[in-house]
Amino acid sequence: MSHKAQNVEVVKKTPITDQIKELEIELSKTKYNKKTQHHIGLVKAKIAKLREKNEARGKGGAKGTGYSVSKSGDATVVLLGFPSVGKSTLLNQITNADSPVGSYAFTTLTVIPGVMEHKHAKIQILDVPGIVKGAAAGTGRGKEVLQVIRTADLILVMVDVFHPDHYPVILNEVWNTGVRINQRYPDVRITKTSRGGLQIGKTVYLPDLNDTTIRGILREFKIVNAQVLIRERITADQLIDVVQKNRIYTSSITVLNKIDMIDEKELAKVKKKVKPDICISADKGVNTEELKETIFSGLEFMRVYCKDPGKPPDMDVPVIIRRKSSIEDFSRKLHKDFVKKFRFARIWGKSAKFPGQKQSLKHILKDEDVCELHIS
Repeated sequence: MSHKAQNVEVVKKTPITDQIKELEIELSKTKYNKKTQHHIGLVKAKIAKLREKNEARGKGGAKGTGYSVSKSGDATVVLLGFPSVGKSTLLNQITNADSPVGSYAFTTLTVIPGVMEHKHAKIQILDVPGIVKGAAAGTGRGKEVLQVIRTADLILVMVDVFHPDHYPVILNEVWNTGVRINQRYPDVRITKTSRGGLQIGKTVYLPDLNDTTIRGILREFKIVNAQVLIRERITADQLIDVVQKNRIYTSSITVLNKIDMIDEKELAKVKKKVKPDICISADKGVNTEELKETIFSGLEFMRVYCKDPGKPPDMDVPVIIRRKSSIEDFSRKLHKDFVKKFRFARIWGKSAKFPGQKQSLKHILKDEDVCELHIS
């Protein structure tokens, strides 16, 4: 071997997952204050960028079996929680499914669908394998599980009354997979330009995000020329979400299970930690009927009744659509060709100024409206 070859140094690159862990440790050790605000913002941007890079590599590599479920019904709800929290038992209680049930971990090894019927709505409920800490990074096939929730209309986070510590872990894994629960998209607009640098406009005061940090985060994502307009108070995390453009915003409800196995005093302590929307016992059927209503409300459904011209309305079976839906949404739900052939509609109910008011496709309907479509 030559002297030159002996002196060649092999430089090993640090794996992306290790880089992320190092930055996360650094972040956890840094106390937030005005002096560290800028540094924390940049570290968060670097972590987000590395995760995005790691995810892109995963998609480009060999494909696993994954979980593929066809959506059906009026909406899809995913049951999310640690193994043995009682998801399969709950699915069997509230739907027509027959999901394997056991008192040991990882009973469910695939996605099992069921249909819950409530107030004429047909809601698809998906029982997915339990997740554990590190799921977003791939532990226990967690990536595949968490990808399912990205297509859900509602996430039902299920927590074992004996393990309230699981709740923040679940929320963190959901966050790391790019899903934002019970939030709305930040009112921020970033318009890239060919030159002029970063022009920042704000209509609100941002106590946790100064212009230097905003510029630093944008430059981390190689945005050096853009007009930025911020119309509400946001954090560094929310700015990063806007930049990455791949976040999912959806609703969730938190369910505390196995309340039949704990006394009222201990239950009160757990409820303070978890702050559930409803407490149940899936095994005993306690509050499972009430849960159906909670799910229905969480999906923000409304009922619209059909009426044929010259005939009384059909008040027996409503069409189930989401709140703030338009006549166009309603028409499309009935038949894909109705929008193309639409002439006008007449509306009776809360959204009409007077009975039988003539409206266009863009008109927003309200719960229990009666809609008469006129199709060419």
